[in-house]
Amino acid sequence: MTTETYTIRLATPEDVKATLDMKLRAWREAYKEQRPESFFADAEARLEMEADWWARGLAQGAELWIATDGQSNVIGVAGGGPVADEDSDSGVGIELQVLYVLAEHHGTGLGEKLLETVLNGREAVLWVLEDNPRAQAFYVKHGFAADGRIEALADAWAGLNEIRMVRRGANRG
Repeated sequence: MTTETYTIRLATPEDVKATLDMKLRAWREAYKEQRPESFFADAEARLEMEADWWARGLAQGAELWIATDGQSNVIGVAGGGPVADEDSDSGVGIELQVLYVLAEHHGTGLGEKLLETVLNGREAVLWVLEDNPRAQAFYVKHGFAADGRIEALADAWAGLNEIRMVRRGANRG
């Protein structure tokens, strides 16, 4: 854990590469026991293509929030958007689609700040790996509850399941 200060701001297309590099590092930290090294190598090989996709999204109005440290290094990322059609039964209008904080910044409050920056006190839905108790505990602490929906993942994530969590209730902002 660090006591370093950070800044949260909207990402620009120029931030995408550094943000994706940080996300891959966070994946290695979070999923190293669940995915083989080839998974991370494949993700790294696709970074340029993924960066183009993310930059196009930002140019079209998508909001992605990043946290940077005092040296302008990206140390966290969060983003959300409208609930996907298959989640319309959740009864909420926003989905938390990405939230990663580098392990050295866990416990600093950064994840909470990023979460609330994206959700702004609104009810929300998210998907989290079934075998990720740390993340699930974080979301429970912030008002989310598993609603019983489980989905098996495919492709590079095959063999893992995600659970859906929903946050309902009064505005938390």
